[in-house]
Amino acid sequence: MQDLPKDKKIVLFDGVCNLCDNSVQFIIKHDKKDIFRFVALQSDLGKEILNYIGVNTKTIDSILLYEPGIAYYYKAEAVFQIAKELDSWLKFIYYFRFLGKSANFLYDFIAKNRYKWYGEKESCMIPSPDLQSKFL
Repeated sequence: MQDLPKDKKIVLFDGVCNLCDNSVQFIIKHDKKDIFRFVALQSDLGKEILNYIGVNTKTIDSILLYEPGIAYYYKAEAVFQIAKELDSWLKFIYYFRFLGKSANFLYDFIAKNRYKWYGEKESCMIPSPDLQSKFL
């Protein structure tokens, strides 16, 4: 895990989920301070990061935020931590972090139905040349 940027927060996401893809595009658009980098969970690097931090791939299937050498967050807590850094009105979501793990109920409901509601891709997206630097 030596090659990961130490000054960036890494968003691991479901690369075949349309909702996740749209969320990544939203984060990129509102990441004015260039804080985030992205890795698909299905990629070799995504699997390597999950293994390195000791996260079971059977329990994480949609989003995880990894701050190299500091911490990792998943499910609703990842959403809260990402929202905190965005230049968007959705930044207010961070203030719901007091809900703690109980917020995972809503998160799990959406995650469980995301393919049904938003669809699924055949493969992970290929970033355009201008976005290539955002993906590891």
